[in-house]
Amino acid sequence: MSRRIIVGLSAIALTITAIPAQADRANATFPSSAFPLGQSGAPIKNQRSVAPGVDLFSVMYGTSTQGWTVTVLMPNGHDDGKLTTAQAKAEEVTAAGFTPSVQKIVQPAAADAPAVERYLVRVGLWTFKERAKADKVVKELKEFDIRAKTDYLGDDGLETTGPWDMRVVMVDPRAFRGSFKTSVGTSVAKRETTTSMSKLTKAIAGVNGGFFNIHTPKALQGDPMGISVVGGRLLSEAVAGRSGLVISGRKVRITELKTVITAIPADGAKTEIKGVNRAAGADELVLYTEEFGTKTAADGGAEIVVDAQGRIVKARAAGGVVSRGTYVLHGTGVMATWLLDHAQETSVMKLDTKVIDLRTDRAVPLTPETYIMGGGVGLVRNGRVRISAKADGHASVVMMLRRHPRTMVGVTKSGGLILATVDGRNPGVTVGASMVEAAQLMRWLGAKQAINFDGGGSTAMVVGHKVINRPSDGSERTVGDGLFITP
Repeated sequence: MSRRIIVGLSAIALTITAIPAQADRANATFPSSAFPLGQSGAPIKNQRSVAPGVDLFSVMYGTSTQGWTVTVLMPNGHDDGKLTTAQAKAEEVTAAGFTPSVQKIVQPAAADAPAVERYLVRVGLWTFKERAKADKVVKELKEFDIRAKTDYLGDDGLETTGPWDMRVVMVDPRAFRGSFKTSVGTSVAKRETTTSMSKLTKAIAGVNGGFFNIHTPKALQGDPMGISVVGGRLLSEAVAGRSGLVISGRKVRITELKTVITAIPADGAKTEIKGVNRAAGADELVLYTEEFGTKTAADGGAEIVVDAQGRIVKARAAGGVVSRGTYVLHGTGVMATWLLDHAQETSVMKLDTKVIDLRTDRAVPLTPETYIMGGGVGLVRNGRVRISAKADGHASVVMMLRRHPRTMVGVTKSGGLILATVDGRNPGVTVGASMVEAAQLMRWLGAKQAINFDGGGSTAMVVGHKVINRPSDGSERTVGDGLFITP
């Protein structure tokens, strides 16, 4: 093989197709304009009524025209890196007898993060039917201790012809007489399928919810990564400033939120509760509600058990059950000492819980009809594409530029709800969407406000307690929470 490096420095960025002003439609009706991604044209769609005011659309568009390449992994295991890192890796690949190219990519700018230039090192280009040739190169590179992977070009987030395979549920606020709810399943700590939560809530339809914490002990991995309010009860604290979906009966809106939770003992020595139904960090006070679903950690801290009337019924070493009709305050380090100093048995403990809408700086009333879900990334605000990637923790090439299965939720000008999934990671069948493309799709569907939920293998749409899309894992994944349309 030739031993030369091809350094391509011309930027290859995501092409942003002009978006029609669909977000100005008053009601949740399917758009008549061209599909907003790929080459302009009308999608193939099938429609059926799920319930009065609730319609399901299956949408397909585009064709597969792309093939395979080999992406060489950087020293940190990522696909991309800085130019100097990519050039050094390309030299290594060249020394092994291969002909690499250094490709510049651009992570699109978000509303709160600038565009970022990154670089890939790639070897070869093959048609869709020639994947075996790309796989062979990956094995050959491994013999030189060079890590690489076979990469489908449709996943890149650059120009593509598709195809796309979507499911869309539209709720017409004029005709729908049900409500919307979120669910964490039978407990906060446990992960469950969207299907099982659909059955639990007796839902008409629903989708998987926000991101959940996979970097915590296995027994706690159902914990939402952000705010969760179910029936007016705060079950997980907000990450301040991140986007969330706020529901009150049939009214839905998207905003940025924070939570403020204060423990108030009888002696008035107030202190902040840092977390709800999650693992405690050093010197933290964490609240565990009866929905937690497992024992608290025996981490050397201290706990108090408080009944529904606010009476402290027990002080104990950390590690125990949270019985029905009680909550537990769990302190580690200095907060364990605080509990021992200020919370005595036979005394009282009050909680002051506030969820603040950061757009209005007002508290959200926590009534039995209040449900709040922390999504992932804000996509559309006031009818315009506005991606809050940095504030929502997803300003990266993988999340912004690469295509994945996506779950998205939008609200129309008149208050109609849109649930949408786009399948991905299925070369030749459906490519998924980048974050920018997800925003384009939701605006095309008529969303005045829109948010991105957890995607990838978590993406699932359920109608009649059955999954109607094709999860990329091959089967339905267990997740932390879900959003449901109920009778």
